[in-house]
Amino acid sequence: MKFSRRSQRPQGAATDGGATDDATRAAAPTSDTALAGDPTRASSPGAAPRGAALPGAALPPGMLIAGAWAWRLLAVAAALAVLFWLIATLEEIVVPLLIAILVSAFLVPVAGFLRRHRWPRWLAIVAALLAGVIVVGGLVLLAVTQIRAGLPQIERQSVAQYDQLTTLLQGPPLSLTNADVSGYLKDAQSALQTESKTILSGVLSIGTAAGHLLAGGLLTLFATIFLMIDGRGVWAWTVRLFPKAARPAVDGAGQAGWHTLTSFVRVQIVVAAVNAVGIGLIAFFLGLPLAVPIAILVFLASFIPVVGAIVTGALAVIVALVFAGPIQAVVMLAGVLVVHLLEAHVLQPLVMGSAVRVHPLAVVFAVAGGSYVAGIPGALFAVPTVAVLNVMVEYVATGAWRRSRVAADVVEAPEAS
Repeated sequence: MKFSRRSQRPQGAATDGGATDDATRAAAPTSDTALAGDPTRASSPGAAPRGAALPGAALPPGMLIAGAWAWRLLAVAAALAVLFWLIATLEEIVVPLLIAILVSAFLVPVAGFLRRHRWPRWLAIVAALLAGVIVVGGLVLLAVTQIRAGLPQIERQSVAQYDQLTTLLQGPPLSLTNADVSGYLKDAQSALQTESKTILSGVLSIGTAAGHLLAGGLLTLFATIFLMIDGRGVWAWTVRLFPKAARPAVDGAGQAGWHTLTSFVRVQIVVAAVNAVGIGLIAFFLGLPLAVPIAILVFLASFIPVVGAIVTGALAVIVALVFAGPIQAVVMLAGVLVVHLLEAHVLQPLVMGSAVRVHPLAVVFAVAGGSYVAGIPGALFAVPTVAVLNVMVEYVATGAWRRSRVAADVVEAPEAS
């Protein structure tokens, strides 16, 4: 039986692989060729054509890394700007809270010391608060008393200094007459009367500032009492605002920052006391008026590192120059420099140690930046803020929180009873 060539192969059977595959390959273009000839043909919608350059592939790697860092830094800067704006807007609330935290950093260890000696908790807190109020109130009362007692001497010395200044102006090279001096005084009086409205508005603004100061003092006292009574509960509530996975790190960093803050406050009290005693004794032995108020002012201003000590030292030198003479002013200046050198080279290394690990250059720039941004409050809180942030960032970066134990009330909210 003869079969035709076409019927020799069953229908649906595989054809000759070699010839048919060659024909198929010749008829159908390859995927690369097709994609190159027709850019619209892609394997899937939205996919980049094969062989096309990825976005940014033409840029050098350094530029890509710099761009990635740049937008992240911009995001951080924007977040910090919003934070600073909120702090500036709510300054009358933020500043009392920060002062309360600083005061609590000193009083909480005092209350803890009393509790370790078996004092009741409430009695230890009340005793610590009363001790703080008595110390601050005693310093203010002592300063006011000394100023009132020294006013007669200041008046006499002021008259004597005015006579000396008049004699100096009447001599060479100015050679002014009494009429000239009287004319200048009348001009000054006229200018004072002309600017009376401005001065009156300034007095009113001072009265408004005094009202804000009183309100801020009440807020500070209120916040200090609550921080001493339930500071642990306030911190636990703050930590629970963060995601659960981040709470151990936040809690450990906060504990490290609190330890640094308490150490910083104790060190600053010691440094301020040494500065006040040293400069006050020098002013007393030189016979300067208001030696005790000067010492109290030095003590309070020394809580602003670097800047406070320099400003109060310069004030003491000016008082010595005006009420004693140039020789006493030079002696006062030498004494102020000796006290500051003692603080910088003896007290800071020995007392502070490794408690507050902030370089002196960072201290100077922190105080300068804080005073530029927020004035006196910024200068006051700049160094403790930098010290606390330094320790907290280091704690989180080293991963020490992975080995620390976290209290249950921090990780989980306490159940309502």
